[in-house]
Amino acid sequence: MAGESLRVLLVGNGGREHALAWKLSQSPRLEKLYVAPGNGGTSQVAKTENVPYLKYKPENFVDLLKFARESRINLVVIGPEAPLVEGIEQTFRTAGIEFYGPTKAAAQLEASKTWAKDFMARHSIPTAKYRNFKDYDKARQYLVEVAYDVVIKCTGIAAGKGVVLPSSRDEAQEALKEIMLDKKFGSAGDEVVIEEFLTGQELSFLSFVDGYTIKSLVPAQDHKQVFDNDLGPNTGGMGCYAPAPIADAKLIEEVHRTILQPTVDGMRKERIPFKGLLFTGIMVTPEGPKTLEYNTRFGDPETETLLPLLENDLIEVLLACTGSYLDTIDVKCKPGYSVTVVAAAGGYPDSYKTGNTVSISSSSIDDTYIFHAGTSMDSGTLKTAGGRVITATAVSQSLRTSVDRAYEVLSTIHFEGMHFRKDIAHRALSPKASDPPPSDPSFSDPKDGLTYADAGVSIDQGNSFVSLINRPVASTRRPGASADVGGFGGTFSLHEAGFPGAPTLVAGTDGVGTKLKIAHRMNKHDTIGIDLVAMCVNDVVVMGAAPLFFLDTFSCHKLAPEVALDVVKGIVSGCKSAGAALVGGETAEMGDIYRPGEYDLVGFTVGAIAHGRKVLPDKEAMKQGDVLLGLASDGLHSNGFSLVQKIVERAGLGYTDPAPWEEEDDRDGSNAVGKSLLRPTRIYVSSLLAAIDQNLIKGAAHITGGGLVDNVPRVLPKNLTAEIDARSWEVPNVFRWLKKAGGVEKEEMNRVFNMGIGMVVVAAEEYMVQVREVLEGKGEKVMSIGRLVQRGEGGEGCVITGMEGWDEGRG
Repeated sequence: MAGESLRVLLVGNGGREHALAWKLSQSPRLEKLYVAPGNGGTSQVAKTENVPYLKYKPENFVDLLKFARESRINLVVIGPEAPLVEGIEQTFRTAGIEFYGPTKAAAQLEASKTWAKDFMARHSIPTAKYRNFKDYDKARQYLVEVAYDVVIKCTGIAAGKGVVLPSSRDEAQEALKEIMLDKKFGSAGDEVVIEEFLTGQELSFLSFVDGYTIKSLVPAQDHKQVFDNDLGPNTGGMGCYAPAPIADAKLIEEVHRTILQPTVDGMRKERIPFKGLLFTGIMVTPEGPKTLEYNTRFGDPETETLLPLLENDLIEVLLACTGSYLDTIDVKCKPGYSVTVVAAAGGYPDSYKTGNTVSISSSSIDDTYIFHAGTSMDSGTLKTAGGRVITATAVSQSLRTSVDRAYEVLSTIHFEGMHFRKDIAHRALSPKASDPPPSDPSFSDPKDGLTYADAGVSIDQGNSFVSLINRPVASTRRPGASADVGGFGGTFSLHEAGFPGAPTLVAGTDGVGTKLKIAHRMNKHDTIGIDLVAMCVNDVVVMGAAPLFFLDTFSCHKLAPEVALDVVKGIVSGCKSAGAALVGGETAEMGDIYRPGEYDLVGFTVGAIAHGRKVLPDKEAMKQGDVLLGLASDGLHSNGFSLVQKIVERAGLGYTDPAPWEEEDDRDGSNAVGKSLLRPTRIYVSSLLAAIDQNLIKGAAHITGGGLVDNVPRVLPKNLTAEIDARSWEVPNVFRWLKKAGGVEKEEMNRVFNMGIGMVVVAAEEYMVQVREVLEGKGEKVMSIGRLVQRGEGGEGCVITGMEGWDEGRG
């Protein structure tokens, strides 16, 4: 076939097939390309013709072969997995037509996840611990007994959606029932794999294979979940970027040596040699790369991302695989980054509407491409015809530029119900994404320490946002309210609003943040409601107000009454501690936003200050020499948990493992990592009100996100600085462990965590002893941690010294 002109039949109709058609059409050897059935994009590719009446179900294989013979086809390329799994390769091989793709036997790597897992075990290919089950009752009992977090996978193909990542045992049992009894994924769920949940970052390796030799494209990273921040149900893929910065040369070599080559060698040893495109999903874990799954065809949307980087003539590479001379081909990818964003139909991945008109405005942006997925031409009009409708890809020398250009191209595409993720490549676009990746990105040396931004949270951006909204918020001023934002709570003077002698109201609202994820993991929901109340009432009491009442919003995928009851019991407990009445709430089921088993909480409280009493902080009364008293926290409280989870993951800890920072023996499991981290936020209402009622304090700062350095200045006048000595209190072991295990810098710890101080009180020096007596009488542990000093021009609002002691002690 050397040098011969080729007539190629490409089978499929998605975005992958459009990208393949686009790349195949560039070969000087291509005479004619037929796509069966094709889509609205493939019909516009040079030298290409759609064959819309040809389908690729097994009953259509004879029709495909007949068409191939009549059209003098001499190379067949398959896009989707289903015809490969059904044995389409044999149809063309026995007819003597060159075919790119694996045999039916080799396609078992994708067709049966149970077979693939056993294959990995036979050939010592690193993967997660697992068990295969055909019997529902045995699988159900295993979920009760298993000691690690799990993933449940249908053995058969399910369009990329047959994988469930349950966040609790209850959710795992429900998912197992849906798969095996309710047949959510049909016969694909007749057998399941229950395997260990691996932590780390995923990579996709797409490799050309000729039975012996492997030539991989650059590693890519896709985005499976439908919503931003990796939320919502799994899809076939909502976007992709390559090369993934975490995959350095050492990691790529390790993947080839320990996973890819043993896979190809193992298949040959079992006398089912693999020829075609091997798509291997990898998880980069603290123990090294492990295999998640195999696919035996081009990935989607990885193909749309990777083919624009491929420098070779694709036809030459495919023929080298079918002819078993791939070792003579140097597969090259051009330098730079490729990014793909998928636009989906409204409702996808659940039910969605088709037949909507698609409009595409012209774009002149260099190195950008639009690949059609679920589209069709109807009387000359482009229409939606699938869940994933269309993709935008951009290539440039910068990942940031490629992302921006891909979204710019996407802005030229319009159809009813169109939705897409807005955070493609977010894992790589952290502040350190441009740095050379460590050899083991999930367990790097502490000198490459983690930050809150690495965990996806920017304190600076939050502060900047407050500045941005100050002016529009201020436009809502009215008598009784200044409409200022940035304080701990918002005040409203009923007296100034026309209710003489009435109190000033103080309102506060907050949530619990990603601490909820640990509650989900542990299936422990009885304390998270205390956190919700504490985060709200502590913000109100520092203004001098006594909390009056509380309301909550409980948003979830689907209401689980027993879980919601535990949450409400916690809220009730918190309200009793704060002296607030729980007067109402809202429950919202939002299956399109939350994953099964997930929920989120928002709290709202209103407190009152008697008419004539000052609203705190009393900045006018503060002066140089005033003392700062720290009230001990009960641990992490409710801030910094995005970073905490990164560090726990990095350290290879499970949430049921004994917490390494706890002093006491953990024989009963009470000091497990998850339970220790879930200790609720301390409520300081009763203590502070006792001091406030005696006019003993000038202000108080609730130490939440931003730590001491950001929260203490919020209560100070601009001419004073809080000078704090970190040696004046004993930092709890949990903070020392987090610092050491995460390699977190002292300054970063200070901005993220409370470091053992949950509340800071400002008082005149002459009242210090009395304030301590009052607070200690209410059960608080009180430390004198610093004082107020004159602030120089351009000086900081809080300066902390003595932090070097944090490196000492238990780690």
